[in-house]
Amino acid sequence: MSRTRPSPGPRLMLPGLREAYAAFVREADALPALPGALQAEVWTSAQLGTLEAAAPHEAGRRAALGDLIMSLRAAATPGARTFLRALAAIGPAVGRTAAGKAADALRDLPAAPWEGMLGRVVPGQAWLIQEGPLDGDRLVCEFRYADAGTAGMHALAVRLTYGDAPTEVVTVGDVPALMTAARQAMQAELCVVQPYDAAAVGERLRTALNGAEPLPEACYPALALARHRAELLP
Repeated sequence: MSRTRPSPGPRLMLPGLREAYAAFVREADALPALPGALQAEVWTSAQLGTLEAAAPHEAGRRAALGDLIMSLRAAATPGARTFLRALAAIGPAVGRTAAGKAADALRDLPAAPWEGMLGRVVPGQAWLIQEGPLDGDRLVCEFRYADAGTAGMHALAVRLTYGDAPTEVVTVGDVPALMTAARQAMQAELCVVQPYDAAAVGERLRTALNGAEPLPEACYPALALARHRAELLP
């Protein structure tokens, strides 16, 4: 009696991580139901942060990213398509073209209603918040989605210590609340808040976020999204 053997799946560069990639595919099933592009980008960045934090070196990160893209393409689910579109929009530059081609191959699958907004953001005001000589600089950059008004407005907030080493990288969804709290702290003489040149912010962030040194573990979930946003600054 013959028995059908299960498909071995795509040929991977890191086959020992096959189950990890399968877990990413399963978790992506919930991605199309998220309320908007920002939430999808935050989710995608967190998954990429998990990969990068676990990779021992740059070659390992590239291999894992390539394997993930192939695994998503092979899964051929609506969630996999959406994940690939998000990777093509805000993922590491080395994988964007491959992710886009893999997503194109799944074009017949349903698309999330906000898929076309992924990565299409424009920068706004930049701020420098200084809370004290030992706390370093906190750089806050506002962003909004193109042609979407204030919907999805958000900010990237990065704290840099001595030598511009990142110690905190977060995405802020409620920008007015963030700036209100900062101004209240300034009135209480707890910090200094001032507009900051976007070009200076961009240069500092690109240098800080793409360094060779490992970052604090808490920085990784927002790291991919932060790098993408920093690319958009002058």
